[in-house]
Amino acid sequence: MPARQQSASLSGSSGTNSALWRFSLFAFVVASIIWLGAVNARLLIGNDILKTGTAEFLEYINPDAEREVYRLLSLMSIAVIGGYTIAFTSSIIFLVFSPLRVKEHGWLLMSAILFYMFVPVEIYTLYLDWKMIYLEFFTTTDNDMFREIFMERIRALQGIPLIAMLCYYTVIGLAVFQPMKNRLVLSSVQREQPA
Repeated sequence: MPARQQSASLSGSSGTNSALWRFSLFAFVVASIIWLGAVNARLLIGNDILKTGTAEFLEYINPDAEREVYRLLSLMSIAVIGGYTIAFTSSIIFLVFSPLRVKEHGWLLMSAILFYMFVPVEIYTLYLDWKMIYLEFFTTTDNDMFREIFMERIRALQGIPLIAMLCYYTVIGLAVFQPMKNRLVLSSVQREQPA
């Protein structure tokens, strides 16, 4: 009888954990779509004031049009900061409560390494994004300050943010195809479970 009560309490707690990791996975997917989509939109918007294929400003830019580009970049930065913060938090919750273990799922381990390896880079770039948001919504500064932060954001850390983006897209591929599963461990676990 105590064994039944113990298994019932374990199944109740595992039901709570199941809902938690499933919700965190859903939050991670939605936040990642918002975050990566905003990053790509920001890249496209920022290219409107640069010479094609360079990090140099166009020679003749209407100041009002340039100001509008910075306003749009600031709005995209809000989505980037919010999306990344939720994605980062929900990914930790997912890894803690998910029944998937990194020992048995190499794709999950590689995805976690590729995602968390660039956290310091993201924190620095989010700081630059916050500076642009602050200038847009809390000051009345001119375009020169925006240009300075914009160029600092483009040249941040010698292009490491671009490498990070490529790694994030690799994580998507790893999650879809799920290579490096330890099939021996999985099959032995399935054999040990009673029918």
